[in-house]
Amino acid sequence: MSMPFYVSPEQAMKDKADYARKGIARGRSGVVLQYGGGILFVAPNPSRALNKISEIYDRIAFAAVGRYNEFENLRKAGVRYADMTGFQYDRQDVTARGLANWYAQVLGTIFTESNKPFEVEIVVAEVGDAPESDQIYRITFDGSVAEERGYVAVGGQADQVATVLKDHYADRLPLAEALATAITALSGEANGERPEITASQLEVAVLDRERAHRTFRRVTGARLESLLAETRQGGPPKPDKGAKPAAAAKPDKDAEPAAPAGADEENEPGERSPD
Repeated sequence: MSMPFYVSPEQAMKDKADYARKGIARGRSGVVLQYGGGILFVAPNPSRALNKISEIYDRIAFAAVGRYNEFENLRKAGVRYADMTGFQYDRQDVTARGLANWYAQVLGTIFTESNKPFEVEIVVAEVGDAPESDQIYRITFDGSVAEERGYVAVGGQADQVATVLKDHYADRLPLAEALATAITALSGEANGERPEITASQLEVAVLDRERAHRTFRRVTGARLESLLAETRQGGPPKPDKGAKPAAAAKPDKDAEPAAPAGADEENEPGERSPD
C-alpha cells in the first residue's frame, strides 16, 4: 500500500503565494493617488471593453490588477455587498474600510481553502469631504489589508513604481500634475525623456470631491487629451520639502528699468516639445 503524498502546510502556503505573485507580476502596474480635488486612478489599458477601474458606490471606487475574470467577479460581488448594506442600513454605512475588510475575508478564504489562489491585487478608495478623510486600502491575494496614505502602486513592478512616486509625489497636486506623476512612475522613466503615451493606452478615472453624489467619473476623450498635453509641457513635479522661500531682492534705485519681455526678441508660437 503506497503512502499518500504529504506536503507541509507551510510549504503549501509558500507555493500558493509564489504562484499568485508570479501571475500578478506578469501584468502591468496601476497607480492610485490623492490630488487636490480627490483621488486619481491611472492604469495602462489599451482595451476599451475590459476595465481595471470601476465604481463601487457613491464615494467608493475599485482598481485591480491581475487576472481579469477573477477581479471582475470580485468587483461584482463588492457592488452587491455595498448595495445590500446600503439598502438594509443606510448609505452612510457603506465605507471603504468595511468593503476592504469584506474583500480581505473573501480573498483570505480563497487563499487558504482553494487549490488555486486568486492572482489579483486590488485597491478600494473612498473620497472624503477633505483630503484628511480620504481612505485608500490595498488588499493582496492572501487577504492582507494595508491602509495607504497619499499614493499606492499595485501589480507588476509595484516596488519600482512606488519608488518613483515617493520622489515625485506632493500633497494637493493639481490634476494634470498628479497625472504626470503617475505616468512618469508607470513608464519607469524617473529622469530624462519618457516614452510618448496616448489617451488610447490609458484608463483614467477620478473620485471628484466636489460632487455631492456619485463622485466617480471617467476621464476620457478630449478631457484626457487636454490633460496629457499639459503633462507633456510641464512634466512631473519635483517637490523639495527642505527648501526655504528665497528672500525678495531689494530694488536698486540707480538701476535702469528692465525692458519688457519680448521687446528685443520675437516669441516663437507653439508649445514646448514633449518631455
